[in-house]
Amino acid sequence: MSYKSRPAHMTQGPVGKNLFKLTVPMMGGIYSFMLFNFVDAMYLGRLGALQLAAVSFTFPVALVVSSFGQGIGVGASAIISRAIGEQDESNVRRITTDTLLLSLLEPLFRVLGATSEVMPYIREYMVLWYLGVPFIIIPLVGNNAIRATGDTRTPAIIMISSAAANAILDPLLIFGPWVFPELGVTGAALASLLARAGTLLIGVWVIGYRERLITLARPAISVILDSWRQILFIGLPAAGTNLLLPVSMAIITAMVAVFGPGPVAALGAGTRITGLAVGVFIATSAVVTPFIGQNIGAGHSQRAQLAVLRAQQFVSVWGVIVFVVLGLFATQIAPLFNDESSVIDPLVHYLRIVPFSAAAFGVILVSGAALNAYKRPLHAAALTIVRLIALIIMAALGSALMGLDGIFAAIVLSDVLGAIASYLWLRRIMISENPTTDLSLFPPRSAGRIGG
Repeated sequence: MSYKSRPAHMTQGPVGKNLFKLTVPMMGGIYSFMLFNFVDAMYLGRLGALQLAAVSFTFPVALVVSSFGQGIGVGASAIISRAIGEQDESNVRRITTDTLLLSLLEPLFRVLGATSEVMPYIREYMVLWYLGVPFIIIPLVGNNAIRATGDTRTPAIIMISSAAANAILDPLLIFGPWVFPELGVTGAALASLLARAGTLLIGVWVIGYRERLITLARPAISVILDSWRQILFIGLPAAGTNLLLPVSMAIITAMVAVFGPGPVAALGAGTRITGLAVGVFIATSAVVTPFIGQNIGAGHSQRAQLAVLRAQQFVSVWGVIVFVVLGLFATQIAPLFNDESSVIDPLVHYLRIVPFSAAAFGVILVSGAALNAYKRPLHAAALTIVRLIALIIMAALGSALMGLDGIFAAIVLSDVLGAIASYLWLRRIMISENPTTDLSLFPPRSAGRIGG
């Protein structure tokens, strides 16, 4: 069933209910993507510290590639969903096709330093990994194109299938049981390559055959360049914003390292725990962009604005639940990662302080997704940059005044201030789009008649 024959869940029906239905399968896909990297690290860790360290060196490169792909995907989702809302079938196919062509461009990589003992394993892994770059970028872009049609279930199934295939192939190709060759680090790279190749084939089939989003017509170069301009206008700031997050995290880690290896381990464990909550926020924000895009394209601006409010309410409630649960069970959760007091004590403090701003972080992600859908990517990027700069400054002050807890408190404060700023900025954008809309937190009864 192509996107044209599928019921228009994004432009019709209750907004909150439809957002929830779209978000749930997205959560499965997001968590399977997290599992993909976790399984690689788990099996390679059994080979030895050098092999695990070698793959760790590849993470920044993988981050550049995924950020590039995600950025193009966000741009594609915003532009394609608007075209679908406008019922411009030829433009939908043109932009989707040009997006996939754009994703084939080779991204830039940074050269990383490593010891002579680790370098052989890096080369062993990266030879196959580089061959698989298109298998990483194209599915990221393609899945966003599918989501733009209102189908979040298919991308989730594709991502879950890829993670499952990688989990099955990893031990077979790394350790070589039965008739399989023992390939070590190369086996991990090959498993990822095969799993992602399958993802690529399935995604292209869905986009080209089932959804009929690809056109074989030869357009003028100017038409392709115009498609790329629209996509990259949103995609490049989104990719750059994604890259800023690990940079700021590296700086915070360096500040924590002053207090010793125990707090660093606690920070790492804490970010992984709170990452489970972030998966829900990422899924919600991924749905918000095409939802808004389709409704704006269809002329339902008030419905698009109500979707923003419903999404922000959902992540706020989820964030409060996360804070309460982690705060209440911090002393039970911390020992699951390490039994040393030098790790447990700071981890308990982390779990009782940082999740206080979980709801605020969710609002930040939703607001950023909405700004991209409203074609305000530079606004979203600017808010992220200011928030991260403020985080670094406040963390430095907090460390000097309150020690480790001061750094944790700075994370909370930067998220809260960032949420307030992003909400107010987005509210201003929405008012400029439709000055007659009431944007109070609880919309009037008239909002219920558009599917609240």
